Amino acid sequence: MGLFDFFKKKDTTVQEQQDLDKSLEKTKEGIFSKLTKAIVGKSTVDEEVLDELEEILVTSDVGVSTTLKIIGRIEDRVARDKYVNTSELNNILKEEVQNLLSENNSNDFSNFEYGNHKPYVIMVVGVNGVGKTTTIGKLAHKLKIAGNKVVLGAADTFRAAAVDQLKLWGERVNVRVVAQPMGSDPASVAFDTLQSAVANGEDVAIIDTAGRLHNKVALMNELTKIKQVMQKVVPGAPHEILLVLDASTGQNAIEQCKQFTQATSVNALALTKLDGTAKGGVVIGISDEFKIPVKYIGVGEGVDHLQLFNKQDFVDSLFKQEKV
Repeated sequence: MGLFDFFKKKDTTVQEQQDLDKSLEKTKEGIFSKLTKAIVGKSTVDEEVLDELEEILVTSDVGVSTTLKIIGRIEDRVARDKYVNTSELNNILKEEVQNLLSENNSNDFSNFEYGNHKPYVIMVVGVNGVGKTTTIGKLAHKLKIAGNKVVLGAADTFRAAAVDQLKLWGERVNVRVVAQPMGSDPASVAFDTLQSAVANGEDVAIIDTAGRLHNKVALMNELTKIKQVMQKVVPGAPHEILLVLDASTGQNAIEQCKQFTQATSVNALALTKLDGTAKGGVVIGISDEFKIPVKYIGVGEGVDHLQLFNKQDFVDSLFKQEKV
């Protein structure tokens, strides 16, 4: 297999679909149990039903601005069609969410073009506790089983636990980890990682970074320095800046996205812990608000539970009606 062969279009496996369905159970229950109650005794979608739907979407962390867009579109359809049965509301909502996601991100990553970068450099950012290091480990595993040589750079040198955790993941998935003593210059670690990646002919270098947000200026300066140093070894690096967010934190994840997109040029998102939250609607809100493609979603704790985000699969799963 080639560098990113697992991105090429393929059918979702039965296991992947089951994992996705299971991870969205709490979100589905939160949205659709409330929606069912909202339309009890009503035959048409009226202003009261739309008000209820608005509240349901906001409390599911879709976000206020995105919710208003969706409600506005449904209002337009009701006005145009004059009569919309409440039994049709689920399908209409599904269509509008699908349209919104399709408009925001023209590419699904199943056919994303990477060019001829070698090593392909991914700089991973995000606050502590969101599952950043775990995501790196799972991504390294995904790349490795696709036939790539992968190296990890432990550039979060401010926490011993971060370096140790990355080393454990390196051992678990059998990929090399470049590390320096605690307190070392993160840019130096990134530089060493890319130098060794070039020397060893490795295909992908993934650089972990410190998860601090308390001082945005310091964060911006640090990430800029890391990027500049890496470019001395690999022109154009990093090719991808991946922001990892915890979906279970809802609106806090949106705030983190604001902070990091102001600090550096984030061009891909990973949303973790979808399986443990009823706030899966945040995927829709973040995608809409920031116009940055969601690339990965975490659907469980297993090493194989990092999935490429596919808009169609996500919406189909979210709106899937259970057979009685």
